[in-house]
Amino acid sequence: MNGIVAEQSEIERAGSKDARQCRLLSIVVPVFNESETLPEFHRRLSAVLDSMPYTAEVVYIDDGSEDGSAEFVRGLRDSDPRVALIQLSRNFGKEAAMTAGLDHATGDAVVVIDADLQDPPEVIPELVAPWVEGKGEVVYAQRRSRAGETWLKRASAHTFYKLMERVGRAPMPRNVGDFRLLSRAAVADLVRLREQHRFMKGLFAWIGHRQISVPYDRDPRHAGSSKWNYIKLWSFSIEGITSFTTAPLKVATYVGLLVAVLALVFGLGIIYETLVYGSDVPGYPSLMVVVLFLGGVQLTTIGILGEYVGRISDETKRRPLYLVQDHLPAESVPPSDKPSGKAARTR
Repeated sequence: MNGIVAEQSEIERAGSKDARQCRLLSIVVPVFNESETLPEFHRRLSAVLDSMPYTAEVVYIDDGSEDGSAEFVRGLRDSDPRVALIQLSRNFGKEAAMTAGLDHATGDAVVVIDADLQDPPEVIPELVAPWVEGKGEVVYAQRRSRAGETWLKRASAHTFYKLMERVGRAPMPRNVGDFRLLSRAAVADLVRLREQHRFMKGLFAWIGHRQISVPYDRDPRHAGSSKWNYIKLWSFSIEGITSFTTAPLKVATYVGLLVAVLALVFGLGIIYETLVYGSDVPGYPSLMVVVLFLGGVQLTTIGILGEYVGRISDETKRRPLYLVQDHLPAESVPPSDKPSGKAARTR
């Protein structure tokens, strides 16, 4: 029996070693109105890939761009056989675009990176090295600095990660975005998660696997402006909180209990005052304060419940996460490794 277990362990180690030979490296790049940055991004990315001893594919996912980004990527395919294009039928959001890229990426290892050049492509070899050495199945780039970001954005990000660290169900490292490498096994587990309200940073952490960090310095945007304003960031943080913890529901319960206790104490105080001092003129101000306070607590609690109920409703509809308008695979990928056209239409 011990011999069989030892043989199985040896086979698993051998399979893991073979997987890390990295016959194909996939780069997944979600794109939304990045025509100003794409030329410089692809130039720098190409230089990095040329310096690495791997066959590569660069999967650009056009998420309903309106500035000619998709047309630019089509032009890239004429000169670079590593380029693939997945054009979505409309803007589904970055999380869905990343999911589309991961669904279609065929590499032994997959790197997710933004096209705005805040995450330098030159860091990619540093992400690949630990995976090749067998140190981790997920290698995430951890920011040493957040250049080009306002103090408010840095402070809000710090607060969010600290909150998720306390109430989240999966350990989520701080100062980490979507820039990371995932092994084929990690990608296979990740694409099984088809929930509608997607918070990819949380999903990356939730799948587990051996995870390791690579520190790097984040750069300012090369050109253009960020697509994430504070309203979108707030909504995104709500997605993260409601997707990975029921803490808001527990808070609502505790607040309700606290208000009930305070109301009981207040009521006992009124009874005591009436019995001892007699009935006085009804206190309109105190009555309004109590009514408005209780009304605010009730509306807040209903709103929290509504967030979760709305997500339940979206999940029951079972709509695809995205729709593909056009899929042009990379010529550098052997035909046997390319996903079928039928599988690529809707996910």
